[in-house]
Amino acid sequence: MTTAVNKQRPKRKPPKEPASWNPSIVVFACNWCSYAGADTAGVSRIQHQPHFRMIRVMCSGRIQPGFVLRAFEKGADGVLVSGCHFGDCHYINGNERAVEQFEKTKNVVKLLGLEEGRLRLEWISAAEGARFAEVINEFTDQVRKLGPSPFADERRTA
Repeated sequence: MTTAVNKQRPKRKPPKEPASWNPSIVVFACNWCSYAGADTAGVSRIQHQPHFRMIRVMCSGRIQPGFVLRAFEKGADGVLVSGCHFGDCHYINGNERAVEQFEKTKNVVKLLGLEEGRLRLEWISAAEGARFAEVINEFTDQVRKLGPSPFADERRTA
């Protein structure tokens, strides 16, 4: 009869350190164009960074500064707002409103001391899957160079 005292547990291997830090990115995407562009990238099997969460909104003009600030508060290292090209908005001038809202948001982000590179506005149509992949890859690399968000650090230590 063997007892627990006689049995030795196998030694665990130390966890491997990640090759590089991966940022957490939130993407607010217009339902009609940008979200469909992301879908086109996926269906076409275009390789892109997987380190983002997509939030589908009916129009990029709907994105208020509070939405972006909440994403940063919840630990996002970067936020991408994406909508239809000018002249293609299903709500006539929603993307023009998106520009207005984005400028307000950029000012608030600057006041909070976050780098402007953590926030980006892009126009991507449903047919531009390759462009979506290009934008998400560029933005992920840009945020990776900036490092973790100071807000994310506060949240992790709290």
